[in-house]
Amino acid sequence: MELIEKIKKDLKENLSEKRYTHSIGVMNMAVELAQYYNADVETAKIAGLLHDIAKEMTPDEKIKYVEENNILIDEVERINTPILHGKIGADIAKRKYGVKEQIQKAIEYHTTTSPDMDIIAKIVYVSDKIEINRKSEDYDIEYERNLAKKSLDKTIIYIIDSNIKSLVNKGKLIHPKSIETRNKLIIEKI
Repeated sequence: MELIEKIKKDLKENLSEKRYTHSIGVMNMAVELAQYYNADVETAKIAGLLHDIAKEMTPDEKIKYVEENNILIDEVERINTPILHGKIGADIAKRKYGVKEQIQKAIEYHTTTSPDMDIIAKIVYVSDKIEINRKSEDYDIEYERNLAKKSLDKTIIYIIDSNIKSLVNKGKLIHPKSIETRNKLIIEKI
């Protein structure tokens, strides 16, 4: 069975219908953006499909997984366990499907971002936010979708800025990697 079909089958059996639909949407958007930006389509497709493989684990399951698999986490991740699904998903993708490091990094970085994001990681991060099934009153998704066809970096900065504003308004923690990524992208523009 082809890897993509095996992953789809596994996700369909293990994720909620909503999360599965979202994963298919991210995969499709990742393919579209990879074609647009001349990136490796198959790599983007697999990374987009797998990005939320660990999303529906409970907080306790996430902490147990990182401890049992020696995944290093910081204090922000320990407190804000939902963002752990990136690191855990990357580990699961490696162990279960043997995906290459580029896919693992794209999955890992889609939650907090990273100054080390490559084109595939940027595509997966943006695709996660703008895929066709995504709806939000908190963010201007149509603007993000249009911006994504002009500049991935500008889209990432816009999304990070929107997330920071939202997190500040809610009194929540902001992962330092998001700030580092934002600063790096802005410095590169200067």
